[in-house]
Amino acid sequence: MAKKKTLFECQSCGFQTPRWMGKCPSCNEWESLIELNSEQIKFLKETSTISTQTNTNKAKPITEINEDNVTRFSSGSRELDLVLGGGIVPGSLTLIGGSPGVGKSTLLLKIAGNLAKTNKKVLYVSGEESAGQIKLRANRLDANHDALYLLPEISLSSVIAEISSKSYEFIIIDSIQTLYSDETPSAPGSVTQVRTITFDLMRIAKSMHIPIFIIGHITKDGSIAGPRVLEHMVDIVLYFEGDTNSELRLLRGFKNRFGSTNEVGIFEMNKHGLNDAKSMAGKFFDKEKLQSGSALTVIMEGSRPIIIEVQALVSESYGHAKRSSTGFDNNRLNMLLALLEKKLDLPLGTHDVFINISGGVKVNEPSADLAIIAAILSSYRDRELSAETLFLGEVSLTGEIREVSSLSQRIKEIETQGFKKAIVPTKPIENSNIKCFIADEVSKIVEWIFI
Repeated sequence: MAKKKTLFECQSCGFQTPRWMGKCPSCNEWESLIELNSEQIKFLKETSTISTQTNTNKAKPITEINEDNVTRFSSGSRELDLVLGGGIVPGSLTLIGGSPGVGKSTLLLKIAGNLAKTNKKVLYVSGEESAGQIKLRANRLDANHDALYLLPEISLSSVIAEISSKSYEFIIIDSIQTLYSDETPSAPGSVTQVRTITFDLMRIAKSMHIPIFIIGHITKDGSIAGPRVLEHMVDIVLYFEGDTNSELRLLRGFKNRFGSTNEVGIFEMNKHGLNDAKSMAGKFFDKEKLQSGSALTVIMEGSRPIIIEVQALVSESYGHAKRSSTGFDNNRLNMLLALLEKKLDLPLGTHDVFINISGGVKVNEPSADLAIIAAILSSYRDRELSAETLFLGEVSLTGEIREVSSLSQRIKEIETQGFKKAIVPTKPIENSNIKCFIADEVSKIVEWIFI
């Protein structure tokens, strides 16, 4: 008898192996490998054979290629247009991820309503909610319009048939993990299903020139559930950030084939849904409630400066000292603590240190280093910092405070918000009414920190 062929596939990353393993060697997930049946193995072989067929296209010199003219249209949301690079690109495939309840479906239904009001024919495909449930949310979001069509369906063939029957101009899939293809012998949400469905949706978007937005569930570590190839296949990848208990939500771009990924969209959740934040003044800090352990700084989210509050808690440890940070890189925190012990002789090795960035913001730039150190010193000495002072600067391993990018723009934002003083590594070029204290070394910050 012929030996039975077996194949195991990881449900987290799509890694395949002829034998079962408890831990996937590709993504390090435990017990994620499942055995594929004979039909699934046959399907994978057929798809790989099709993909390796001879390509009839001929290579051309790049000088003979005509560039595509990328056109855009507005989504009706200023913040979403900013993240997308100026608007929605026809024929693009966009993936939006985020934790449950953060507002993915709410935002896209709001956008669907905005486009429908401009007489664009929109299709909203939902595999998780009934049409009646979506209708209730549409009433709250003021998204009712004759040009908005709802399709509660999980079969990809039915969705494709509906798309072919009408000339839709915008499509929303909520969510990619609930759809299944009859041609793929596996359960909905599996790696094979997600990969096949995404490829079919990409083919529809490109061939019919229709922008498609896909909602994707995330795993416990915050990444899109399903194979990583899903993020490689789409044109744009957006992630929601922020505390679901807070009214503020941040939409950040991690991949964009049509624009920059530096911008971030800021939204407010209220009774009317997820709307553009009108002003950032005071959204991430409260000058009147600053206590010991709190410091203010300015970070750049794309082209927009935002003032945030950095909070630190330093307490005596009873055992192994703990270091924890929320919204800030934990490895960088350990580096700053080691630097303070060496340069300022602080016995932080016997203290627990906790860092938090208020408002659910994640700081990805080193300009907040000086504010982190100021907050730690404030909490360690239990002394309040001045509510009129902000801290800007990157701290190196040698204790040097280095210049940050867009310093003049940050200083202008500080002045606009009514602050008086700033501790910076260099004086900004443009004149302003902000009193700047120059500190180029960590040891000098003690002279200015409590002014």
